[in-house]
Amino acid sequence: MVQSLNTRALVTLASVVRRPYLAAPHVHVRTVSDLDFETMRERCGIRAVIFDKDNTLTAPYATEIHSNASFGLQNALDVFGQQNVAILSNSAGTKDDPNYEDAKMIEEALGISVIRHEIKKPGGLEEVLSHFGEDVIQNPSQLCMVGDRLLTDVVFGNLHGMLTAHCLPLCSGDSNKDDNLVASVIRSAENKFMYADWWGGRMCRKRTLKHAYWEGNDACTLILDKKDGENVRTRENNK
Repeated sequence: MVQSLNTRALVTLASVVRRPYLAAPHVHVRTVSDLDFETMRERCGIRAVIFDKDNTLTAPYATEIHSNASFGLQNALDVFGQQNVAILSNSAGTKDDPNYEDAKMIEEALGISVIRHEIKKPGGLEEVLSHFGEDVIQNPSQLCMVGDRLLTDVVFGNLHGMLTAHCLPLCSGDSNKDDNLVASVIRSAENKFMYADWWGGRMCRKRTLKHAYWEGNDACTLILDKKDGENVRTRENNK
């Protein structure tokens, strides 16, 4: 699938230039498997999770779950239930996906819904809220947005008051050969800006937007440590 130009991201870029902290996530992890979804539900008011797809759950344009993300996705499903976990991709489920064929294949392969949306991230809020319904989500702050892109996934979540989790891309080198070239270059620049040891990145991270319910990492970490992860895996294996 060839992705069309993301005009919404270009328009939003002006806002990010004025307020670069919009791209600062609440939590940064290596993969989605490092996230503590149970704490999100119990202490952060989160009722549903939205995942990006490419390089977050799967290799670019692949339909099977990546081995490094399978535990994280299953953990989210166990905590929130299948109906409250979905994918919001800037490829599958958009107008770049004829007849939503890729979305349908992903739904069959991964067992979770792909939200159909006309406007690419950082747009698409109306479709997200409509997907989950008012009985589940009364306010966007009850959503967690998880993805590998700062200017699309994280900015989308932060613009609307969601809890935002940023992960590193699952693939690199030869395993990332199918990735969109423009997206790959921009992602690398985003990450260098945000995480390199320089005053601009440090300033953005210090000014991360507050979430309505999350108290901050010092009071409430959202990252599974090794022991926590092993305990969760043990519970899953014993089911």
